[in-house]
This record gives sequence, C-alpha cells and structure tokens, in this order.
Amino acid sequence: MWYHKPMKTIDVHTHGIGGFDTTAVSENDILRIAEIHGSLGVSEIIPTVYPSTIGKMRENMQTIKDAMALQRPGGTGARIAGINLEGPFLNPARCGALNADSFTAPDISRSKALLEGFEDVVRIMTVSPELDGAPALIRAISGMGIIVGMGHSDATYSEAEEGFNSGARGITHIFNAMRGIHHREPGIAGFGLMNKDIYIEVIADPFHLDPRLIEFIFSVKDPGRIIIISDSVRDTKTEAVSDGIMNGEGRLMGGSLTVMESAERLINAGIDKGIVMRAISENPERYLLT
Repeated sequence: MWYHKPMKTIDVHTHGIGGFDTTAVSENDILRIAEIHGSLGVSEIIPTVYPSTIGKMRENMQTIKDAMALQRPGGTGARIAGINLEGPFLNPARCGALNADSFTAPDISRSKALLEGFEDVVRIMTVSPELDGAPALIRAISGMGIIVGMGHSDATYSEAEEGFNSGARGITHIFNAMRGIHHREPGIAGFGLMNKDIYIEVIADPFHLDPRLIEFIFSVKDPGRIIIISDSVRDTKTEAVSDGIMNGEGRLMGGSLTVMESAERLINAGIDKGIVMRAISENPERYLLT
C-alpha cells in the first residue's frame, strides 16, 4: 500500500460520487457517498451543496444534516464532517459548469435565511468577493464561524485582497471558474498563490489543471496552505472518462478522481510525497479549524 492507512484524509469539496450527489432527497444517498469515499481511502468528507434557490439549498442541507445524525462513530464510510455551500453569492460571469441563473447578489438577510438552523453544520461557503455587498457578507459569515472561500469570481488582485481582509480564508478550486493571472493584473488566482496565509483548493485530476501548472503551484505556494480536493460529482467513478466529466455544453462539471487517487497521481508525477499527503490530511484539518 502506497500510504499509511491510519492517516486521516479529508475531502472538503465533494458534490457526490458513484451515482449519488447532494441533490438527493434521501439521507441514505448521502450515506452512500460517504461509504464510497470511505472505501477509496477517504476518512472525512464535507458534502458540497450546489447553488440553487434558498428553499432548495435548505432541503439539500437538511438531507445532509439528517445523514450526519445517522452516522455512528466507528461505522463504515467516511465521516460526514459538515456542509460546504458553493454559493449562491457568486459571479455569473464565472459560473463554470454551475447554473448562473441560481446565483444571487450578496445579501446578509438572504444569507441568514439560508443558514438559519444550520449554523452548527455549515463549515465552508464560497463567495465572489468582487460583487457589491460581498465584503460585508464575508464579515458576517466569518463572524458566525463559517470559513469563507473565494471563487467563481472575476476578482482583481485588490478585490481578492479586500475579501481576505474581510475574513475570507480560502480560494475555491484555484484557476477554475475564476480570473487568471495577467502580467499587469495578477487577479484572484495570483492573489491565491502570492498571499502567504490564504489556503487554496486544487483539483488535481488529469483535466482541470495542466501538469506544469500543478508543478508551478507546488513550487511557489506554501505547501502548508495547499488543499487537494476531488470536486467529485454524481458521475465520478460511474464510468471511464477520457476527456473529463462534461456537461451538455462541453464544460468540465466536476473532478474525476478522489483525493486519494489524486494524491497518488501527483506522487507518481514526482511531487514530494510528504507534501502531497499533508495536502489531503493536515492542511484541510487545519483549514477547518481556522
């Protein structure tokens, strides 16, 4: 075995796997997501809810919360350690494969309506920091003890910096669905690489980032601030993919590998094993405590 089984491995960003996802109406489907991840070497997951109406997102959150209540210590599968909300306060210009019609402008009252009753289980929320009202929203959400990641964003470097100064602590799947680096405007991706304190999520399957860019990320970013995620979706592990998991418009819609598989791939590519393994264990664990 290429890794030590007792190590706790964490995936903070997974929408689903093996034919199941967080749009499920049954808590048993969420438990199946946890079981499949667990069978592939993942110890803990943070199921990630897609942006939608407040009502629909709350239904998805309730299903996950119910699944969490059914889990027992020492049971099979990865432990469900909370909920990740990818939106809905995101920039439609950088929707990626998400439904831009489900995005809404940052609004503290809407965030309260979304989070009421789930404050104890929501661990992470992605917000686009450049939108009007976003800094105030980030301060409010961070003040509740929820980690704010910045993503699906067209933010400039200075707008990302303002988001960080308002309380954001992470970058959601860096380079994907966001403004990239320009030599006269480093953008949010540049901020993620250059700021020494912010954590960055990295989708390390064969499709989302060029291998040379992954090498670049690991060469310039503090290795203690890199978190490998799966961004896995319903179709992950259901069939072989040659070009990635695509939606009907030909856009990548989710990761094709678990964090364990991604780690093995990076190690085989020559990236230091210790650094890679910390990116799926110690680093996400520390991030969840920020």
